Amino acid sequence: MKIMQKIKGTLIPIGGNEDKGIEESEIYTLEFIDDGILFHVVEAAGGVDANIVVIPTASSIPVEVGENYLTAFSTLGCKHVEVLDIRSKEDSETEHAIELIKNADCVMLSGGDQSKITDKIGGTTIHSILIERYKNDEGFVIAGTSAGAMVMANEMIAGGSASESFIKGAVNMYKGLGLIPELIIDTHFIRRGRFGRQSEAVAKFPNLIGFGLAEDTGMIIRNGNECTVIGSGMVIVFDGSTLTHNNEKILKEGTPMTMANLTIHVLSNGDEYNIKTRKVKVLPIEAPFI
Repeated sequence: MKIMQKIKGTLIPIGGNEDKGIEESEIYTLEFIDDGILFHVVEAAGGVDANIVVIPTASSIPVEVGENYLTAFSTLGCKHVEVLDIRSKEDSETEHAIELIKNADCVMLSGGDQSKITDKIGGTTIHSILIERYKNDEGFVIAGTSAGAMVMANEMIAGGSASESFIKGAVNMYKGLGLIPELIIDTHFIRRGRFGRQSEAVAKFPNLIGFGLAEDTGMIIRNGNECTVIGSGMVIVFDGSTLTHNNEKILKEGTPMTMANLTIHVLSNGDEYNIKTRKVKVLPIEAPFI
């Protein structure tokens, strides 16, 4: 019998939380993560003395996003935060980048375009180091917001229309970094109405579990299995293993889909989910907010 390696690191995918959400220009809609979420990131990485590396590769304005995170982490009292500005695969192979990732306690991937992360980091030396450290280093944390969360999966949502929900072809898939291949992760889930595209993603890969993360909401995933919800919103879990009818494979693009007996869980702060058993543990209603 093949014994599965126990994952020692921690993943923290976050649903994103744009600043007020009213400005059209990205410079005014930076990914401001609520202090409560970032507090959990810092705590998981070992506290304010942790070495934190911010990678704003997904963003079209990486300098501004990097500065935003420097300010946010400094506000929490963090003393060792550095921005690693990767804009090409060559940047991922520099000695400076490799040393930063080797010595980091936490790597934070920003929001933006998740395909930029896979194109510029996927298959490089630092990608290999991230996977190796996540598997083997106790206390090592990889956190990501929005695009930075979605890229953690192997089957990654790269885009898709919310207005064409439940129509085949509404979701575009791409290969992510493969940190947690059991999941498909979507973000800004409630505000942007992404229920349909996550449903299609799970219909394409019914053996995988879909996580739809609301803004200002995240999952702390320990040992590659044990998940705890943090933040003010909800996580919608899609379990396709119970499907009794799924016509995704036989449909032409643009055709409405049928999915019967798809299992959906709506989880909030403090609730837990076990990836291996696909079981939910709900926080008692009288328990304090995490």
